[in-house]
Amino acid sequence: MSTTGAAPALAVTGSTGWLGGLVARGLAERGVAQRLLVRDVGRAPRVAGATAVQSAYGDSAANAEALDGVSTLFMVSAAEHEKRLDEHRAFVDAAAGAGVEHVVYVSFFGAAPGATFTLARDHFATEEHIKASGMAWTFLRDNLYLEFSEAMVGPDGVIRGPAGDGRAAVVSHEDIAGVAVTVLQEPTRHAGQTYSLTGPEALTLAEIAGLLAEIRGREVRFHDETIEEAYQSREVYGAPDWQVEAWVSTYLAIRAGEFDGVTDDVERLTGRRPVSLRDYLAGSERSSS
Repeated sequence: MSTTGAAPALAVTGSTGWLGGLVARGLAERGVAQRLLVRDVGRAPRVAGATAVQSAYGDSAANAEALDGVSTLFMVSAAEHEKRLDEHRAFVDAAAGAGVEHVVYVSFFGAAPGATFTLARDHFATEEHIKASGMAWTFLRDNLYLEFSEAMVGPDGVIRGPAGDGRAAVVSHEDIAGVAVTVLQEPTRHAGQTYSLTGPEALTLAEIAGLLAEIRGREVRFHDETIEEAYQSREVYGAPDWQVEAWVSTYLAIRAGEFDGVTDDVERLTGRRPVSLRDYLAGSERSSS
């Protein structure tokens, strides 16, 4: 991986994270040159044809330089914090100012100004800012990450949240990355498109708990909290109000049916059926044994 010389015209953010890293490696496997925009150049993944460039969403001066000469930008959302939307808007402005032509943005399933999930509102606002910038755009609206399923289980083996019988069409990082790699290789073919990325089925949290119990061989169950219980059970983390609101609203959005609905976008764009939660858990179980 080079850190000097002429930088490629395709820029990828988030490559030190799970999703962005998969995208960077997927592009490298296909021989696509890319510019990796990272906070710490030393942490950038070592992949062929990649040039690491220092960049951070909140650093306008660095971004102006990092984005110079970029034609297509893959934009993973910034880490969750209270000012994330402000950073998104500033980064989009920097991209437009640098002459970026096309932004492929990782958004969220059902992003809308009135979404129950608070962060889906921020994703919608980011989409609108990208549209207003004059740059071409493609939005990848991901459902809940399939890999997040086990993280919802508490140390007592209980998934807690006011989700009721609502369903979520959980999708894997690998499938999202596969779509992103497809789009980034021929971005003009996908200009102006919004893709809703889901797994092959929509599951209730009780069904997710049942799969975890069956495949992991331990007791896991779902407790449908009241809204009051949900806020109380999360007080122990000492998180700021906006963060707790985001956590609780995730479950409320599931209950409202806003994460339900399976699409064929993953299979249509990648040519392969998206992985199910059962297959993912069974595969990880085999690899760890």
